[in-house]
Amino acid sequence: MKHRFLSKRYWNNISTAMGDSSGLLSKYDDVINFSLGDPDVTTDMRIITAAFNDAIKGHTHYTDFYGDQELREEICRFYGSEYNYDVAIDSCMITTSGCHAMWLALEAILDDGDEVIIHEPCFTPYQQQIRLARGIPIPLETYEEEEFQINPDRLKKLISNRTKAIIINTPNNPTGTCFRRKTLEEIVKIAKTYDLIIIADDIYTLFSYSEPFIPITTIEDMQERTITIGSFSKNYAMTGWRIGYMLAPEFIIKIVKDINENNVFTAPSISQRAALYALKNRQDIQNSILEEYKKRIMYAYERINKIRNMSVLYPRGSIYLFVNIKKTGLSSEEVAKVMFEKAHVLVLPGNVFGACGEGYIRIAITVGIDKQEEAFNRIENMSIFKKEKQINI
Repeated sequence: MKHRFLSKRYWNNISTAMGDSSGLLSKYDDVINFSLGDPDVTTDMRIITAAFNDAIKGHTHYTDFYGDQELREEICRFYGSEYNYDVAIDSCMITTSGCHAMWLALEAILDDGDEVIIHEPCFTPYQQQIRLARGIPIPLETYEEEEFQINPDRLKKLISNRTKAIIINTPNNPTGTCFRRKTLEEIVKIAKTYDLIIIADDIYTLFSYSEPFIPITTIEDMQERTITIGSFSKNYAMTGWRIGYMLAPEFIIKIVKDINENNVFTAPSISQRAALYALKNRQDIQNSILEEYKKRIMYAYERINKIRNMSVLYPRGSIYLFVNIKKTGLSSEEVAKVMFEKAHVLVLPGNVFGACGEGYIRIAITVGIDKQEEAFNRIENMSIFKKEKQINI
């Protein structure tokens, strides 16, 4: 929107289908929402109760500028016990969500005009977050026939004298891919050869269904050139608490702390206490979350592959399925629109995640199997997906 009172940076529309999706929910009273990755699972009561009790005890003030000391210590212990990986407390900072951590990281490392490579399809905010930090996003396309793995040759061709960092996201939103160790090692080799920083958006680490998750920072010699973004939103069903963290070399963490002083000061104290109890009770809390999402995603996978003009790869990770709808002959936006208008099922068109997402839709498996069943029954009855009648001779 062009207006003299607005910054010219925002005269051209930067809204996304993800950001606009909530406005569609009130159009029909029976919408089934597959659009946003906000689990319908409520935060575990043990977390809520413990955080509530801490608020009563007085945890309602600013925390340390790096974050709650106990929480940072617990995060360091977590990486030690889970990945046999030593993290110094001075290399850990608490942030107001993973998205906030990503912006802080980009703001800390980028000079005007620095380039950041992002593998697409990708999380929709990346491009604008890079631009907000005065960088230039450089898309690296990935493809279904390669299981959306990063191709190292195509990656190397995108590197220039201005390349500063590569953002990786595995398990991936929106494709659900999990990078194989070989893929990670090829990325590591390239990062070392060209002296690049890796920003690892490790948001869906719980949801690695086939193989154990490998943080790229744990690969040899990568700690010094990796910024790890962590979050409690998906792994603990805590989206509304808005709490995340960053692991990085101490000199980066210090600068990030100074930047954040001029941004939000500190993350919410009560949310930090909730995160502490989530980590301490993770084995009891996460098992039920993981099992529920395994059931949901396998049910959706089986239903989708039985629907005419739809297909999807076997679930590997995350809480999303990136569904191929190319056989409909319609664009991603056209399919998403007709699904909403005819079946009252809200999904996101694949092209919003990057140009190579055209021909796909993203489904977030954030509703139970009963609602999924209703949604897929409606979709099967749409003309573009309905099976042709067999003619008996």
